[in-house]
Amino acid sequence: MNSWDAGLAGLLVGTMGVSLLSNALVLLCLLHSADIRRQAPALFTLNLTCGNLLCTVLNMPLTLAGVVAQRQPAGDRLCRLAAFLDTFLATNSMLSMAALSIDRWVAVVFPLSYRAKMRLRDAALMVAYTWLHALAFPAAALALSWLGFHQLYASCTLCSRRPDERLRFAVFTGAFHALSFLLSFVVLCCTYLKVLKVARFHCKRIDVITMQTLVLLVDIHPSVRERCLEEQKRRRQRATKKISTFIGTFLVCFAPYVITRLVELSSSVSIGSHWGVLSKCLAYSKAASDPFVYSLLRHQYRKSCKEILNRILHRRSLHSSGLTGDSHSQNILPVSE
Repeated sequence: MNSWDAGLAGLLVGTMGVSLLSNALVLLCLLHSADIRRQAPALFTLNLTCGNLLCTVLNMPLTLAGVVAQRQPAGDRLCRLAAFLDTFLATNSMLSMAALSIDRWVAVVFPLSYRAKMRLRDAALMVAYTWLHALAFPAAALALSWLGFHQLYASCTLCSRRPDERLRFAVFTGAFHALSFLLSFVVLCCTYLKVLKVARFHCKRIDVITMQTLVLLVDIHPSVRERCLEEQKRRRQRATKKISTFIGTFLVCFAPYVITRLVELSSSVSIGSHWGVLSKCLAYSKAASDPFVYSLLRHQYRKSCKEILNRILHRRSLHSSGLTGDSHSQNILPVSE
């Protein structure tokens, strides 16, 4: 194994570690906080988190073994199962992010009627659709025997070894990425850009009211005015930064892999194996970044993390004090006798 392979293996190990810990923490927050569970986005987050954990536990280790061994890491049946899950989980992840963007669009554009428009039942129906949509393509690929080990990506995924099926497989691959990656990307752009537009409109209205207030308060100190204007600027920048993060992480993680899959269909272009594995690692890195982008940096999840940590520390302190008390009593008993 050369230095490139060692670096890619290290990248996979790091991605697995971060993804496992961060997604497990999100799952703990969902189980701990009833306030988070009562909200409709919790179903989308739960669906995304469970998919990320499955990918981390099942698919990433097999890809790591494929990178290290430079060959198929398991038997044909297990590899086909892993390829089925790889296709399903990637599609489900993309559609779950699109569902979260729709939820935020409804919350921002229709704030007064959000609870009526996005109930838990509505969220469950959307999750059910993502599952059916995500299952359709791997099921078709399994029926057509287009699941197996792909040497370019060192992983079990979509592949076709028969030259006579090249055109059919190309059409299938194009349709798959159009109805998963491209569809999700269009939904993300449409919803989040609308959210950004509405957020800027609200910020502009608040700015007008603030400026009118500042004009009326003629005796206000200049530093106070400056702080108000700076806060308005930071508010607009935060909205733009969040939207850029949602769309940017989706593109950075998934676009290289999808483009590589499409370019690979052309016989006139050769792709290096290291780039193929790297693009697969970038797609896997979405599982590690999702908990921070969508959950752990939000106030409710930070609060839940603090409560979990305080509970653990409180139990440890009680346990250690109990042990100290026992040892103290043991030291006293011989003296009393």
